[in-house]
Amino acid sequence: MAAFGSVFMPQMALTHFENDAWSDAEIVSSDSIQLHPGAHVLHYSSTCFEGLKAFKHQDGSVHVFRMDQNLNRFDQSSQLLHLPQIDQAQVSDMVLQILAKYKDDIPQPPGSMYIRPTHIGTEAAVGKAAAPSLSSMMYVLISPVGDYFAGGAKPLRILLDETGMRCAPHMGMIKSGGNYASALGPILDAKSEVQADQILFCPNGDVQETGAANFLLIDGNEIITKALDSSFLHGVTRSSILQIAADLGMTVSERELTVTELLERAAKPGVEAALSGTAAVLTSVGTLIHNGKEYQVGSGEAGPTTQKLRETLNKIQWGQIEDKHNWLTQVC
Repeated sequence: MAAFGSVFMPQMALTHFENDAWSDAEIVSSDSIQLHPGAHVLHYSSTCFEGLKAFKHQDGSVHVFRMDQNLNRFDQSSQLLHLPQIDQAQVSDMVLQILAKYKDDIPQPPGSMYIRPTHIGTEAAVGKAAAPSLSSMMYVLISPVGDYFAGGAKPLRILLDETGMRCAPHMGMIKSGGNYASALGPILDAKSEVQADQILFCPNGDVQETGAANFLLIDGNEIITKALDSSFLHGVTRSSILQIAADLGMTVSERELTVTELLERAAKPGVEAALSGTAAVLTSVGTLIHNGKEYQVGSGEAGPTTQKLRETLNKIQWGQIEDKHNWLTQVC
């Protein structure tokens, strides 16, 4: 497979918001959109998106994983950016329609079809720096993807940053490109200076999230992660992993976690840390870098609990074990 998310199906689903109403969705060429150079999104970043996956089961049926949760967050992001409110039922239909059209192109597990609904402000008005776009465009791109770690997953090296933040606190719950852009510079610096794979943003010692994933700490039978608030993204994979952990009898602790506690726990034998996200699912963290020193997490290798949680989630997505929580929506 090509690099994750770099190949797209030739068509996508598209709708426009004009005159206080959404147009009927159409299937159009994926390279067919036009924007006025004064479009609000190009000047004031009125944009949000989602990332979810569809999976092909052994019987040939296709299922989308937790689409309702992604659409709820898509709706929330649009409202917090003061874009026109999306019609969740319409977006759901667009996702199912474009997937049905390309069902034969969905890879077998561990591959999947990555789905990228996107909402952008299109009003041509460069004077609206302090006002929302009254018109918008919403489309659904799909991209066949393979195993994110086809070459083998290695435990990550993570730099702890107690001075910076991934994004402005009031923007944390929004899945917007601007949040990723604001974290890019520090992440590239960390890669260059200490060979870190990612930054774990911990403003004033509060362990939050990395540039593109939620952080989880596993100590024995307990899984610890920051409680939900408006400062960071509420990951659907995070939610799924926590539910699976509870199903397996683990203690789920959603609470504040300080850098001091993290480093103390990381030094214990058997402790594990991981990042959760749609693309990579659950990725082990082997090393924490803090104030010029490196701290090994447990054994420094992928731990058995992390692997079990990841495998359980994958088996639900692939239809290999029971979907107890009705997370899958069948396409066809």
